[in-house]
Amino acid sequence: MAALRSIDTPTVCNALEAIDDRFRTAGFSTKPFVCADPRLPPIVGYARTARISARQKPADEPAALRERRLGYYRSIEDGPQPSIVVIEDTDPEPGFGAFWGEVNSAIHKGLNCLGVITNGSIRDLDDIAPDFQLLAGIVGPSHAWVSIADFGSPVSVHGLKVEPGDLLHADQHGVAVIPHELAEEVPFVADRLTRREAVILEAARAPGFTADKLAAAWGKADDIH
Repeated sequence: MAALRSIDTPTVCNALEAIDDRFRTAGFSTKPFVCADPRLPPIVGYARTARISARQKPADEPAALRERRLGYYRSIEDGPQPSIVVIEDTDPEPGFGAFWGEVNSAIHKGLNCLGVITNGSIRDLDDIAPDFQLLAGIVGPSHAWVSIADFGSPVSVHGLKVEPGDLLHADQHGVAVIPHELAEEVPFVADRLTRREAVILEAARAPGFTADKLAAAWGKADDIH
């Protein structure tokens, strides 16, 4: 986990592509997020999932809504840690009402959650719990009628399908799913790719760079294993 946290999400995607080219078209978000704090380091954790809506007043009684929300919070507390929440906003206009702000970021951080990935909205940007990351569809002012429809089922957010328990890697660029069986391999492959890139970058940034020098750098990079 520490090794994965030391690299950014694009590098994780590069490593997965090098391991298996099926990851060139799957396993990563494909639409841009609003990142609450781009300065935060990458987060790596196990997915907890839920679906929300906010446009219409819920038909359920308040007591039932509270019990469902408590069950959701208990799902964050249970299972492998640390967690990252992935919430799919199912409204026709995702983000009409924000589930995320000062209070929910504090609650989730207290339950050992590192952050949220959602196509919905976020608010209270100046009061978000410290070091808690939010990647969202939009920023909005109101929570409207936001409520949890269900939790613990597969969700889809910004082109990425996520199952409960998936190992996620996320930063300001987006999010990737790391198959559990590849988790230990990814940092080693990422290191090799980074060392190869360093040879090319050194050549490109040196005075008198030419296409011939690029070709030579490519050759040196290919020799790094």
